[in-house]
Amino acid sequence: MLIIPAIDLKDGECVRLRQGRMDDSTVFSDNPVDVARQWVKAGARRLHLVDLNGAFAGEPVNGHVVRAISHEFPELPIQIGGGIRNLDTIESYLSAGVNFVILGTSAVKDPRFVSEACRHYPNHVIVGLDARNGMVATDGWAEVTEIKAADLARQYESDGVSAIVYTDIDRDGMMQGVNVEATVAMAQASRIPVIASGGITNLDDIKKLCAVAEKGILGAITGRAIYEGTLDVSEAQQYCDAQLTNP
Repeated sequence: MLIIPAIDLKDGECVRLRQGRMDDSTVFSDNPVDVARQWVKAGARRLHLVDLNGAFAGEPVNGHVVRAISHEFPELPIQIGGGIRNLDTIESYLSAGVNFVILGTSAVKDPRFVSEACRHYPNHVIVGLDARNGMVATDGWAEVTEIKAADLARQYESDGVSAIVYTDIDRDGMMQGVNVEATVAMAQASRIPVIASGGITNLDDIKKLCAVAEKGILGAITGRAIYEGTLDVSEAQQYCDAQLTNP
């Protein structure tokens, strides 16, 4: 299981939000490239970038920062979400060296776009399903739909989606622990690997996810915990690797 540090971008800075609220953010650094370097040195084998401004604007806003990080670490797998609404944006990110694009709002509002993106860019498309009480939220979590996240996941099986990033909004940025039960339910809803997101606080959360990783959990995205020091990236990844070799 991969430990995937999150770098959330707002106005060119690295921040963390609480429950997706743009007005409740903490700035951790004004140099996201330096932040990425910190996590790479700690042993991260993938980075999770989010263009927060882009998620609300519906188009990339911090793309220049994403490109800077990608150019700095050309061999490191990077996934980016936020404001990706068309094939041109996907092409731009992939050409810049990003490995995976995450379709969130666009995937919910236009499922055909997921199919089209997967056809044009196979093995490069991830779907982000953000949920509150199991129901999908869109537009930077500003709108909660009446669509069940598990039902939507099943629709993407035939498209060739590489993974699903599943975020429990109520846990995100709140340091209240990961929702293991909901994450497992999402993983079992389809054959698409799931990346857990939201609520990871410490190594105990990683241990809980590792214990059920065989159910289809590819990795865990962590943000506030690693910035506030309650989770050590190196220690967490080493623990996951040890479980693989000594189950």
